[in-house]
Amino acid sequence: MRRLDPMRRRLSATDNILRPQRAISGLEAIFRPSTIALIGATERSGVGRTLMENLTKLEWGGTLFPINPKRETVLGVKAYPTLLAVEQNVDLAVIATPAATVPALVRDCVEAGVPGCVIISAGFKELGPPGEALEREIAEYAGKGHIRIIGPNCLGVMNPTIGLNVTFSSVMAQGGNVAFISQSGALCTAILDWSMREKVGFSSFVSLGSMIDVDWGDLISFYGQDAKTKSIVIYMETIGDPKSFLSAAREVALTKPIIVIKAGRTSAGAAAAASHTGSLTGSDDVLEVAFRRVGVLRVDEISDLFNMASVLSKQPHPLGKKLTIVTNAGGPGVLSTDALILGNGELSTLSPPVIEKYNGFLSPHWSHGNPVDILGDATPETYSKALEVASSDEDSDGMLVILTPQAMTEPTQTAQLLKSYSKIPNKPVLASWMGGVDVMAGSEILNHAGIPCFPYPDLAAKTFNYMWKYGDNLKLLYEIPDTSVDEEEEARARNESRKIVEAVVGKGRTYLTEWESKKVLSTFGIPTCETRLAPTAEEAVQAAEAIGFPVVLKLNSETLTHKTDVGGVKLNLATKQEVHDAFEQIKSSVAKLKGAEHFLGVTVQPMIKVEGYELIIGSSLDAQFGPVLVFGAGGTLVEVFRDTALGLPPLNTTLAKRMMERTKIYKALQGIRGRNPVDMVALQNIMVRFSHLVASMPWIKEIDINPLVASESGIVALDARVILHPGDTRVRDLSYPAITPYPHEYMWRSPLKDGRDVLIRPIRPEDEKAMAEFHEGLSTHTVYMRYFHSLNLDQRIAHERLMGVCFCDYEREMTLVAEHKDEAGVRSILGVGRLTKANTRTDDVEFSLLIRDNAQKRGLGESILKRLLHWAKVNGHKRVVGIVQNSNPSMHHICKKFGFELARDTEDPNLIRTTLNIDAWEEVQ
Repeated sequence: MRRLDPMRRRLSATDNILRPQRAISGLEAIFRPSTIALIGATERSGVGRTLMENLTKLEWGGTLFPINPKRETVLGVKAYPTLLAVEQNVDLAVIATPAATVPALVRDCVEAGVPGCVIISAGFKELGPPGEALEREIAEYAGKGHIRIIGPNCLGVMNPTIGLNVTFSSVMAQGGNVAFISQSGALCTAILDWSMREKVGFSSFVSLGSMIDVDWGDLISFYGQDAKTKSIVIYMETIGDPKSFLSAAREVALTKPIIVIKAGRTSAGAAAAASHTGSLTGSDDVLEVAFRRVGVLRVDEISDLFNMASVLSKQPHPLGKKLTIVTNAGGPGVLSTDALILGNGELSTLSPPVIEKYNGFLSPHWSHGNPVDILGDATPETYSKALEVASSDEDSDGMLVILTPQAMTEPTQTAQLLKSYSKIPNKPVLASWMGGVDVMAGSEILNHAGIPCFPYPDLAAKTFNYMWKYGDNLKLLYEIPDTSVDEEEEARARNESRKIVEAVVGKGRTYLTEWESKKVLSTFGIPTCETRLAPTAEEAVQAAEAIGFPVVLKLNSETLTHKTDVGGVKLNLATKQEVHDAFEQIKSSVAKLKGAEHFLGVTVQPMIKVEGYELIIGSSLDAQFGPVLVFGAGGTLVEVFRDTALGLPPLNTTLAKRMMERTKIYKALQGIRGRNPVDMVALQNIMVRFSHLVASMPWIKEIDINPLVASESGIVALDARVILHPGDTRVRDLSYPAITPYPHEYMWRSPLKDGRDVLIRPIRPEDEKAMAEFHEGLSTHTVYMRYFHSLNLDQRIAHERLMGVCFCDYEREMTLVAEHKDEAGVRSILGVGRLTKANTRTDDVEFSLLIRDNAQKRGLGESILKRLLHWAKVNGHKRVVGIVQNSNPSMHHICKKFGFELARDTEDPNLIRTTLNIDAWEEVQ
């Protein structure tokens, strides 16, 4: 669906033209409106009346315009017959009328220039084709304007921070720092009721409904920049637009936890979710992979949503999965251990030095292992010393302290002593004070100090598992992958492979032959066994002699894919005569069983003795996420063993390694029982290249290499199968990845004035080291001109900062680097240009340029800016803005050359604001 320009200005006939018009974005209008029109306001009992009461009784201080053609007032407030009769600007329209009336009302909103709309009404796609037709009509009207819509079929929205309740719930959420988003309105009301009892507060509370326009990605981005929101919790039934969700989640997860409970794990649950929302649901396993890829934490129960939001705000992420349990009773220690191990966590191992520390103050009868049972007579001081030892244990990633009330136990005093351990760097501390009244005060002390205290130890262990899994997800965002890709080589491989695939599509075929499949693989640098085409018996013999005996002959056919079914495979052929006879046998068998026209000759390959591990790598389509990768144990028993892991393309080396680690065969590949390890770096690189093949070949519907044989002597693809979409498939319905792949189309060669040749290309995560070296070549003056203040080298090359630059989300922004390769083949970055979202209130993109001192005044800045503007144009942006120093005449000159308007900043006379209308720039080119 078309995304709408969020900037709205409306000038009515009665407005004073000298009064500045207030600009407000669609989401700002929905969550922070000054004026609201309630369409469907009434005094009769029902949704319309409840909405009126909520908007008039609470502290929201804006202006309300009830819309009701049959009344002059509603609950004492002046009413208007239509929205268009309202003379003032309306920020938010709330529609609570029958579904059939909604399209025309949205049309009125567009005509009135209303930036935000919440459609409460039900009766849309959840009811089938008639409702879907109404949604299409709404979308058509909305597309003609600049309006953002939440709903339809939703409870509405709340902003407790300003007392805004645009819902038909009689309960108003308490203020807090958690943003809650739900597809289910009924669940929202239940959560509201629960939150009152548990004293959970919200910065915002939203029911999304059918997501006709505003979706998960929009709200995640909005809350990502909302200072009052510290974490985002989501109840999800369907993901909607995967690109929007993944793109926004990856960016925001770096700074704010995103915690999701996704309904529909089972087939029955998925069917119920689809029925409820009227949307398709994809594979739950794939969704799990997607969440992991972008740093989202998935939980199992509703209570876990808010529990984890609280815990992650109080305690640090553990660096690993090893937990030390300190307890004064054996049973609770066993229960927490079970919960830990079943959730794939681990107990830390107590080393001899650590055991000796415990021996120094514990009874001889302590457990001498983990869980650390310090026995029922443990004093507060004993607990404190035990936690001190655990916190200093290098093998421990976190601590769980369990207390059961026994005759000599002092729950309150123990909690007082443990408060000082609430802020241990990189090691979370959790507690479980078991019992009722006796432990209540101690539990409150710990919670108030920032140590989450649970009533049951298994719940605490489950929480630790969530914590380390969340930390693992974030590591994927922070880790620097190894360099494994040559951008220009990959571009050539993509173009060559596309020619092969498109030629096959042009012939009306949906399968590649084995020879064509291996040709595609080899162009992407994936090793295949030598394969030669032989249309005749004589050519087959010649090919066999060239390859060396023994060989394998396989049917070459553009129409038959299952070779063994027609006698199309002959193995272990050791002589010329055997090859000649095998050729004739295959030819005769195919003619007899299927027809001579299906026989195009054979392929000749070496007879490879499989001495390594048989693996499978492949890709198939998911209903929501498009191409999904698979890696694992291969061969003929792949469906039996089911030792595979899934991933989303494209991969880098870090992601490839993490994907392989989730399989059992991964340990075997590293060498077991005297067998030498496989070249794991080479295998990672093959996975990366394969993922790039999948991401850049939309005509490929399914592809798998089975087996991919991996041994200490090398890795080789013995067989490959590629299935294509039918030739009449619409381009928009082909296989596109949910995560935007590396955009090779934005690569250009550009000569500098000094004769050096540079490659201008999009940045990659692998560029972090080169970016650090780039910053080392910047003078103090250049740094000041770019950042407007001094910024030392350590700050500029900090991993967290460079990671944010190098991990570019090509769907939302663009960073281009200018790379030069010297005569020795050493690459260096000479310049960087960025286009980023200016702010949440506009659709503007802001540019910035930074050129290395030894490459300045050589035309590089102009070359990079030209390519950035090209990207902005292609991606539908209308304005490019920037801020430059008043004392930077070189940038003034470049900006004027491209048609930017320059104006002195109203707040700082030392700065110049630059603005370019992309259409105007196009005219001067």
